[in-house]
Amino acid sequence: MKIAFQGEPGANSHIAIVNAYPDAEALACPTFEDALAAITSGEADLGMIPIENSVAGRVADIHHLLPQSGLFIVGEWFEPIHHQLMAPRGARLADIKTVESHVHALGQCRRIIRKLGIKPVVSGDTAGSARIVSERGDKSCASIASRLAAEIYGLDILAEDVEDETHNTTRFVVLAREANWAKQGSGPLVTTFVFRVRNLPAALYKAMGGFATNGVNMTKLESYMVDGNFFATQFYADVDGHPDDRNLAFALEELKFFSREFRIVGVYPGHPFRATFSEKQE
Repeated sequence: MKIAFQGEPGANSHIAIVNAYPDAEALACPTFEDALAAITSGEADLGMIPIENSVAGRVADIHHLLPQSGLFIVGEWFEPIHHQLMAPRGARLADIKTVESHVHALGQCRRIIRKLGIKPVVSGDTAGSARIVSERGDKSCASIASRLAAEIYGLDILAEDVEDETHNTTRFVVLAREANWAKQGSGPLVTTFVFRVRNLPAALYKAMGGFATNGVNMTKLESYMVDGNFFATQFYADVDGHPDDRNLAFALEELKFFSREFRIVGVYPGHPFRATFSEKQE
């Protein structure tokens, strides 16, 4: 099985594939568009795509690309993110003057950057910055990337787990060409859908009412503009349950009544990490 991801070998998406599908072949793609196209064309069987991070927030590109891709979510994976400070072989911390990485990784490692007094340099992605630092061979230049990237590109890790927040976690969705809904009653399930409400007063409020009255737990609701139009808003939502569950079926029926567009993007098993979402009762 071949699984597409965005980035270079050693990227966090690559690590997610290794951990979730140990026997799969990872296919590196330069952009998210390329990764989705690889799935659509059949070059890849699945895609491992980051959709949100506990520190940096949502991956905006995906929320725009996914609804139009025609692909479906068939699974999810939560990957703890650990950043390593690495440099060419023989370099010491005292040698480092600049550090390169993705803008999110640099933002997640401000403490060590400030402590060492080094200059952050934005790169396209974490693994790509490791490759560049390796090829350059300048011992004053470091990269913040994964342990796998250090192994792939032959870099020494000078400081381990340099992320500011220990809870840094990225949620990935597994994409496929076919819907392949999870079976009702097969365990905790997530239903993901996108919709646009009708142009009526309080339409969103009314569309959401069915989830409250039917006791459906909504774990995500996000809005984003369509085609750069401030007044063309699409919503992306995750809810617990299967569309054939009685309570969710009633809630979706009410949502559809107030919506001009509606599409289920996936029905898939919830990852065990979701158990940590629940708030402790007082």
